[in-house]
Amino acid sequence: MLNDKVALITGSCRGIGKAVALEFAKAGATVIVNDVSPEASAQEVLKEIENLGGKSEFLQFNVTEADMVEEKIKYILEKYGRIDILVNNAGITRDALFMRMKEEQWDEVFNVNIKGVFNCTKNVVRSMIKNRYGKIINVASVAGEMGNPGQVNYASTKSGIIGFTKSLAKELGSKNINVNAVSPGFIVTNLTDVLPKETKEKYKELIPLARFGEPEDVAKAVLFLASDDSSYITGEILRINGGLYT
Repeated sequence: MLNDKVALITGSCRGIGKAVALEFAKAGATVIVNDVSPEASAQEVLKEIENLGGKSEFLQFNVTEADMVEEKIKYILEKYGRIDILVNNAGITRDALFMRMKEEQWDEVFNVNIKGVFNCTKNVVRSMIKNRYGKIINVASVAGEMGNPGQVNYASTKSGIIGFTKSLAKELGSKNINVNAVSPGFIVTNLTDVLPKETKEKYKELIPLARFGEPEDVAKAVLFLASDDSSYITGEILRINGGLYT
């Protein structure tokens, strides 16, 4: 499905990003794994990709640092000749009730979740235009669509991602570049692991499928949007939330 494609997935050493990396590897892509942490954190995902017979490389960089992003993406383009698929997955939370939220909590979330997407997309899109081919998939969130108390900063960035996706899709459609987003609901990752049991059960009662999703549920949707099976889909937000918000 992704044979001979080169894919960069930000924040892909754990959770949804890791699941996407493994799905892409199984589909035949060369996967560029990224994380802000040193290479030791990437060894598990690189080993799993190797066991699948896939091809991968790890690049450590912080998506908030524009010069570093430019340098690393230039390296990928020089080595592999192109980047066919960009998955903007890197994101953080810094939760607090708004009245208690500190400016640094606001800024840190916006720097990673919004500025990071800008930095990576800005440095990839020119080569996609030159090649007249590209798939950009952004990871939004149900929080950006329905809001969530204690996450005004996070929800604001994820709703921003939706606007970013729709606007960029209109700019790049004539260049044969598809820009879409996935909007996960409650997915079993380190972000939901910290929730108290009673809170998890309360949220499950609101979900028609009565369970949290798995990272693989999101990864399969991202794979579809990265493949040519979705060639006539752009500017869309694919919700993966068990019916929580439809």
